[in-house]
Amino acid sequence: MENVYAGLQDRIKAAVADGILLIVIMYSITEILKFFNDVPSLLRMSLFILFFFLYEPLMVSIFGFTAGHYYFDIKVKRENNHDKNISFPLAVLRFILKFFLGWVSLLSVTGTDKKQAIHDKIASSVVLID
Repeated sequence: MENVYAGLQDRIKAAVADGILLIVIMYSITEILKFFNDVPSLLRMSLFILFFFLYEPLMVSIFGFTAGHYYFDIKVKRENNHDKNISFPLAVLRFILKFFLGWVSLLSVTGTDKKQAIHDKIASSVVLID
């Protein structure tokens, strides 16, 4: 079976879904922490970092998708081996580039055969329809 690369629309929908999920998670954690007295700032910062900065790299490197990707039936795989997930360091690099380049990176999706964004090209990853 030939792999079908995910288009811009699927990727944007997944990103929006993940953004909404992160907002809900962060709000829920804030509400839960209100029940405890004197929650250390280090714990608050650690939870923020865990969910905001490590959510996508961990999910993509372990499972090959985030919740948004899963909901919209797309997955992130290695460019040279579509059966394997990208490594955690590459997933972190991919996330950092995606974060700093923003929508500019996604605009390059329509210009390549494999529909790769800039952050995908650098991390040697592809986004496939599952």
